[in-house]
Amino acid sequence: MRIVVDLTRCQGYAQCVFLAPDVFQLHGQEGLLYVPAVPDDQVPRVHQAAAACPVQAILVGEEVPAGGG
Repeated sequence: MRIVVDLTRCQGYAQCVFLAPDVFQLHGQEGLLYVPAVPDDQVPRVHQAAAACPVQAILVGEEVPAGGG
């Protein structure tokens, strides 16, 4: 599964980091780093993280635009 985070929409609430720390990491105060190709064992956590994002910045699976971004 692939994901894309709209970093212009992301406000750094870090709900994704708490729910899927193997996929999402905070870099500095507000920068978000993430793994676009989600390992199979992390898929349920990433779905939870996407649902918990207050600004809906995480695009999952079929929502990801062609070309990955």
